[in-house]
Amino acid sequence: MTRATSSVQRLHVTPDLQTDAIIEMDTKQAHYLRNVLRLEAGGELLLFNGRDGEWRAELETVSKKLVLARAVNQMRAQDAPSDIWLLVAPVKKERLDYLAQKATEMGAGKLLPVLTKRTQGSRLNKDKLLANTIEAAEQCNIMSLPEVGEPMRLDRLLADWASLGEGRQIVFCDEAAACGTGARELDALKGKKLALLIGPEGGFDEAERADLLARDDTLALSLGPRILRTDTAVVAALALVQSRLGDWSGGTAK
Repeated sequence: MTRATSSVQRLHVTPDLQTDAIIEMDTKQAHYLRNVLRLEAGGELLLFNGRDGEWRAELETVSKKLVLARAVNQMRAQDAPSDIWLLVAPVKKERLDYLAQKATEMGAGKLLPVLTKRTQGSRLNKDKLLANTIEAAEQCNIMSLPEVGEPMRLDRLLADWASLGEGRQIVFCDEAAACGTGARELDALKGKKLALLIGPEGGFDEAERADLLARDDTLALSLGPRILRTDTAVVAALALVQSRLGDWSGGTAK
C-alpha cells in the first residue's frame, strides 16, 4: 500500500462507518483538530475503523466541548487484514513504542507480548501499545490494526499452543542458529498460518531454546550472522516473511 499523498487528516475511529453516520471525535482527536489544525465546520477528514473501509468525512460541529464529523462516502473498501502473528518479548520504553509501530507498518496481524526467563521490562501498558499501532496505521495509510494480546509466559503459551495458535506454525527466530538455518524450509510454509517468535535482548534461555527446537510445529530460523536487538529483529523477520511468503510477493501466507 502506498502512502496517501493527500494532506487531509486521517484518523482511526471506533464507531461503525456508513453514509451520514455522525462520529464524535474523542478528547485527544477533538483537541488536535480544533486547536492544532484549527479546522472548522466543513473541513474534511479521512476516517477508518478497521471494518468498514476508509471514508471521507466532513466536520459538522467544532466547538470547545464537541467535535462531530459526518461520513460522506467510502473512498476505499476494507482490505483483508494480515494474519501473521508476532510473538515477541517486550523491550523497554521508547523501543517498545518503536516495535509496536514497525510491527503495524510491516503487516503483523496480532501482537502478543511473550514473557521469557530473560525478559526485561515485563510491566506493559497495553493502552500505549494500542495507541502506537493506531498512530502507525493513521500515518502509513494502513486500513487494519493488529490485535494486541495480553502478555503470556512462554512456557504457558507453548503448553496451550494447540488451542491458542489456531493451527499456526511457529517460526522461531533463533539467535544461536547457524547463518542460513531455516531459509529453505521457510518456503515450504507458503499458504500456512504463521506466528513469528522473537526473544528478549539476552536471548532465549537454553532450556527454552531446547523446548522450542524439540517441537514439531516450530521452525528455527536464522536472521543472519549478527546479533540483532529485539526491535530490529522484528523488522528483519517480518520483512523476510513478507517478501518470501506474504503480501509483498503476492504470496499466500496467512
